[in-house]
Amino acid sequence: MGLIDDENFKRVLKRSLKEEEEEKQEKSEGSGGFKKMMEKILHSRTQIHIFHLQTKSYAEHIALNEFYDGVIGLFDGLVESYQGKYGIITNYECDGFEDYSSGEQVIKYLKDLESSIEDLRKSVKESYLQNQIDTVEELINSTLYKLRFLK
Repeated sequence: MGLIDDENFKRVLKRSLKEEEEEKQEKSEGSGGFKKMMEKILHSRTQIHIFHLQTKSYAEHIALNEFYDGVIGLFDGLVESYQGKYGIITNYECDGFEDYSSGEQVIKYLKDLESSIEDLRKSVKESYLQNQIDTVEELINSTLYKLRFLK
């Protein structure tokens, strides 16, 4: 009977270690919502830079410059904090980019970005990561203010 118990114990331990390794792999690839959020923030840096280069409005040009200059440092800090705990995120994906057509387009883009981040942040439990996400949303909403009211 002791041999059977030992075999069952080994089987359970092996399954438990395998599940733990799969969970670690999922986290290192960026658990669903967090990885998707990081992809959106990373994408926003280049998309906003494109809008910045194509707008003919000086006020938009300056506001968008402040966004893309600020977001990359916030992105780095957020990803590095996450990776320090869970491992390196791999397999980033990126959507295509749009040309500038109007200030309303840029405002809609930033509102959609903020809404996506607000939804995706639910996948994050750690308060220090939530605080860093707050700072990203602060930058988005500050940029929206400048685009909407400081023309």
